[in-house]
Amino acid sequence: MASLKELKGRINSVKSTQKITKAKQMVAAAKLRKAQAAAEAARPYASRLTEVMASLAGKVSGDDAPKLLAGTGSDKRHLLVVVNTDKGLCGGLNSNIVKEAKLKARELEAAGKDVTFYLVGKKGRAPIKRSYAAQIGESYDTSEVRNPGFNEAEDVADALIAMFEAGKFDVAHLIFPQFKSALAQDPTSQQIIPVPAPASADSAAASVDYEPDEEEILEALLPRYVKTQVFTALLEIAASEQGASMTAMDNATRNAGELIDKLTIQYNRSRQAAITTELIEIIAGAEAL
Repeated sequence: MASLKELKGRINSVKSTQKITKAKQMVAAAKLRKAQAAAEAARPYASRLTEVMASLAGKVSGDDAPKLLAGTGSDKRHLLVVVNTDKGLCGGLNSNIVKEAKLKARELEAAGKDVTFYLVGKKGRAPIKRSYAAQIGESYDTSEVRNPGFNEAEDVADALIAMFEAGKFDVAHLIFPQFKSALAQDPTSQQIIPVPAPASADSAAASVDYEPDEEEILEALLPRYVKTQVFTALLEIAASEQGASMTAMDNATRNAGELIDKLTIQYNRSRQAAITTELIEIIAGAEAL
């Protein structure tokens, strides 16, 4: 049984931990508002750009289509671009993203496809390397950047486009969490290269005349589309990280409080037992005299 001194030390230690988790919860809550606003503000632009791409892609086909739209003519080699956080203490966020990436990889491999990984962020690297050590390709480190933004998205997108043009893969999938709330961040997988053509274009959009021609616009717009999708993923992971961190730190603070209560009860019982033992010894000694 732990001594009174040991119990006192444990109580003080847990109280110190509780102060840290409470502080981190408040910091995450403050950062969440800004990150959530940025993610939500970017969604309409990404959605509208997708609609424009749908209109243009419906007008271009065959040999006139740029490579980013037409693809390589094969879908044998798949690249999974997995976006994780650089910091921990955010609950099961990163493990859920890794789980989605592994699920996608197993699905592709079962279909006879070759799978490689492009990793963004540090926290998902170790678990993916344990399962797919030989299939890890390049990675992008955002740990030196306080708030990854469009510049970082451009770097990642340019690297992906260069790899695609060099023939290193046929299809690229972007895997990232979609922020719903502080309690829910849903792992999402979407194809970004080649840019998926819609099943049908909107009739109102199809009547629009473009100048210069659609091929020239697509040449400029397709890389922009890839960059926008990567940028959206970075914004979503930033908001998801703060939301998951706030929830995790709130749970840790509550658990610390419960542990403090249990240790305090144990300390009081041990202290009362020690006092009772001393009284019994004193009384026994007095009666012996």
